Amino acid sequence: MLLPRDTAAHIALLSLSCLPGLASAAATNYTLPNECRAFPGSRDWPSTGVWKSLNETLGGRLLAPAPPGAVCHLGHPTYDADQCPNVQRNWSSYQWHTENPVSVMRDQFTKYSCLPDPKVPCSGQGYPPYVVDAFTAEHVKIGVDFARKHNIRLVVRGTGHDFIGRSIAPGALSIWTHHMSDITFRPGKFKLAGSSRVLRGNAVTVGAGAQMFDVYKATDKYGQTIVGGAGKSVGITGYMTGAGHSVLAPRFGLAADNVLEIEVVTPAGKLITANEDRHPDLFWAMRGGGGSTFGVITNITMWTHPSPKITSIRWMAVTDAKSPFLYDLAANVLSKFPQLVRSGISGWNFVTNHIADPIPEPGRNATGPLAGAFGITLIQNSNDSNVAQKVFKPVQDVIQAEWRGKARLLLQTKQYPSFLAWITENYDMSPAGNSSWAVSRLLDERALTGDTKALANALKAGSKPSGSVMAFLVSSKGAKNARPRGGGNAVNPAWHSAFVHALTVANYSPFNKTAEQDTINLLDTSFQPLRDLTPQSGAYVNEALPFEKDWQHSFWGSNYERLVKIKREVDPTDVLWFLGANQLYGCGNFESLESVRKPRPLTSISSSVL
Repeated sequence: MLLPRDTAAHIALLSLSCLPGLASAAATNYTLPNECRAFPGSRDWPSTGVWKSLNETLGGRLLAPAPPGAVCHLGHPTYDADQCPNVQRNWSSYQWHTENPVSVMRDQFTKYSCLPDPKVPCSGQGYPPYVVDAFTAEHVKIGVDFARKHNIRLVVRGTGHDFIGRSIAPGALSIWTHHMSDITFRPGKFKLAGSSRVLRGNAVTVGAGAQMFDVYKATDKYGQTIVGGAGKSVGITGYMTGAGHSVLAPRFGLAADNVLEIEVVTPAGKLITANEDRHPDLFWAMRGGGGSTFGVITNITMWTHPSPKITSIRWMAVTDAKSPFLYDLAANVLSKFPQLVRSGISGWNFVTNHIADPIPEPGRNATGPLAGAFGITLIQNSNDSNVAQKVFKPVQDVIQAEWRGKARLLLQTKQYPSFLAWITENYDMSPAGNSSWAVSRLLDERALTGDTKALANALKAGSKPSGSVMAFLVSSKGAKNARPRGGGNAVNPAWHSAFVHALTVANYSPFNKTAEQDTINLLDTSFQPLRDLTPQSGAYVNEALPFEKDWQHSFWGSNYERLVKIKREVDPTDVLWFLGANQLYGCGNFESLESVRKPRPLTSISSSVL
């Protein structure tokens, strides 16, 4: 999740080449590495006849898709001058990318091998040559078995909504779960598979390819909702397996805390159901320990909750953009966040050196650009017309005490009858189709309320890459008090004490390795002061810098060793391997398209695929 539309200033399904001979992928001009996994064109790559046989076994659901940007490139088999403008126009749309079997939300994940720009080169080298278009768990099993048998790299893609590029790989067989999108509401009770245990309460079973907004709409029909993300195209599976923060999490816990049962195809090709009574270690690991690491999930069953009425509060603590106390103001506002959360507030907040769309102030003449802290927050099920003023009183008090006449608090409220009504107007509208990395940190109460000067300096440093730091209230007491089934899960323990998920994002120019490395270095160094404030904390793996130096602790904390043990047990030959933390289960690192073949001995576990 990044930004709703009013803060975004801060920061056609193409024809698939399912050719009769399925030969186009093998004919792509891949540069061959010297060893390791089977790769297109290598001696151990399956013959065209073998791929034809796989397609027949799948009932014709093996795709050999062209890169989506290829329609803009004269000489490419899918060149289409009429379609090119449509692709270029939609390249920034998350939703558009989800409808294509290989397209992803960040350009660097394909190594810019085929952008929709006729002035740059286009090849299929950055994309999987073959895709299993899975409609059933059996299709998933067939794909897993084929990849294991033929020593082919296997990746899994639901929506492609992923900040660190885990759902795509060159030379791989990809399993696309997009069409496994059934949503079944289960009122009143749910019986665990293979167990006599019956859980009382409302639940929903969601296919691996289901997108967040579809689940919201389906459950709203019953007056219910789920703990879910902010983006319409977020895939429920990868979201949950990384933990899954939400504006509803401070009340109901993280998404992983709400899971009751998971159906999964293991790396050995077995379709099993994991819950607290069957395969409990695997059930523990998949809830927070990484999706498509321990198996390929086919569906998830999770609790639903009564959809609350929402009082939406848009707030701003503002001062002049050139004010010398800008970050002191922001730090003091954030120091009140634990109080706000205990009063029922959750939401998305930002510290910025430029507020693009300030709340109108009738009768006040604008004197220049504004800066400070602001947010889109909510209170659930309140009938108090003055709830915003009451809840934000600690913020108003500190502004009046420290900066009377120099800063001010602005509030704007709106009522919504349900969570669906609120999220429909406030979902994440930030753009896709660019080159960027993110960095994040989970901030506990001590970091927020202790040394506010140190916090101010850390916020100032963290703002360097983009001018802003996001400060989301999406965890706190909900995660701390959660009671996940089976007594626990693999969610990073840092979530249990976190009040704020801090995040920033930086863009850079494509085809520029120096600019990319400079951006990575800037993100890393700019967030070091926040790490110093929270040495025992970590980062949210789904929205993180994958090059964190202490990635084992940062992403999984004390759960890391147990996760590695389970990974070795369920996938001893690394059938599932891809970018995870700062490690790539491949030849060397992802500096080039050539370094993608060799699975190394397990020294890390990958994180979730979205």
